[in-house]
Amino acid sequence: MVDPASLSVLDALHSTPARRYLAPDPIPDDVLWEVLDAAVRGPSGGNAQQWGWVVVTDPGVKGTVAAWYRENWDRAYGARRAQILAGEVDGGLTPRGYLGAEHLAHHLADAPVWVFPVLRGAADATSPRVGSSIYGAVQQLCLAARAHGIGTSLTTLYGGHEDELRALLGLPADALTMALVPLGYPSQGRWAQPKRRPVEEVVHWERWGQHRARTGGGVR
Repeated sequence: MVDPASLSVLDALHSTPARRYLAPDPIPDDVLWEVLDAAVRGPSGGNAQQWGWVVVTDPGVKGTVAAWYRENWDRAYGARRAQILAGEVDGGLTPRGYLGAEHLAHHLADAPVWVFPVLRGAADATSPRVGSSIYGAVQQLCLAARAHGIGTSLTTLYGGHEDELRALLGLPADALTMALVPLGYPSQGRWAQPKRRPVEEVVHWERWGQHRARTGGGVR
């Protein structure tokens, strides 16, 4: 078992990539409760906490949703597999990223625990910012899982089946699933800092297009 106290907050923030190769090994209930309890300490718009967290372990439910997921994956990415793996597609998934995402698409149901963050009052929302009321807490779920050595990824590729999913999970009529987060102990790969464009390149000071050189050594 991993000691959560051995990982600093900044180390967790710098080493929580999406983990898509997940073993089917069960997650102990006490660990899962700790992860969920950390999630609900996250930010909530107006502190209203108009959310719910649906934990799914039922193979039947997972099998149904996983089929939708594979269907969407094949439609969106499957036909471009050869081109992406050959590096012929600009932007989007890298060949390595594609293989990880493809593995998840075909093994999603193997993850022992799924968590659906659900937002009340969002079913008919038109604001693109509606998710801001829950996504901060979702990241806390992922970070807490990381502290326990549990991998996660955040996906919405089951989309297009919301009404069926609402019925499958018994959600209130006004509720909307905001993501699917599969949890499991990683079966391959490592905890590593995700590759990102340099912070100096993507941070703008005072107005868009104004950049500054970074001073100091940073936190790592």
